[in-house]
Amino acid sequence: MKVSVIIPALNEETALPATIRAAREAGADEVIVVDGGSADGTPDAARLLADIFLSTAPGRAAQMNAGASASSGEVLLFLHADTLLPPESIRAVRAAMRQGDLLGGAFSVRLGVSSSASAYRKAILRLTGRMIGVRSRLFRAYTGDQAIFVRKNAHDTIGGFPEAPLMEDVEFSRRITRRGKTILLMWGLRLGHFLGMSPATCANIYGWSRGR
Repeated sequence: MKVSVIIPALNEETALPATIRAAREAGADEVIVVDGGSADGTPDAARLLADIFLSTAPGRAAQMNAGASASSGEVLLFLHADTLLPPESIRAVRAAMRQGDLLGGAFSVRLGVSSSASAYRKAILRLTGRMIGVRSRLFRAYTGDQAIFVRKNAHDTIGGFPEAPLMEDVEFSRRITRRGKTILLMWGLRLGHFLGMSPATCANIYGWSRGR
């Protein structure tokens, strides 16, 4: 199962090389960087280290969608240019996606902090990371710094990331969650029909689930 890592970037010359290297060490099959008009050395770094480099108008959603269109992986992982994937993380993605009904997911967050930071700042960052994880589990809404991953066909079916100025990642993850629920519902209705449920009853259940 090929995993393509897609990195939208804008003026990330300093952080980008480490992010790409970490993605490769984590097991990425393909690394795509989509630049949104950087004024620094980001394009040069990307051309040197990535498999594919693209340039688009600025806008993270448009950049990620362009990267998805250029990708060849069955699974897409969207990664912020300053976020490091841990070792073996791509293997974990493959293992999760081998579950046939799973459309996508995201990672927990651990916020980096300098070793010289105060104990108070370290505690605050640890708490913030935990709260991000709690929010994600409760609301199934993920942010880009959690390395959202998704089947490419699911990404394409829902139309990719909505081109909004903010929260495009949260809305995208909610759409994926809703689509996953719809797939499970349809399998349940097929089973119900097989066991004798009438087509009219199946239609009523489906309409109720869609708010009709």
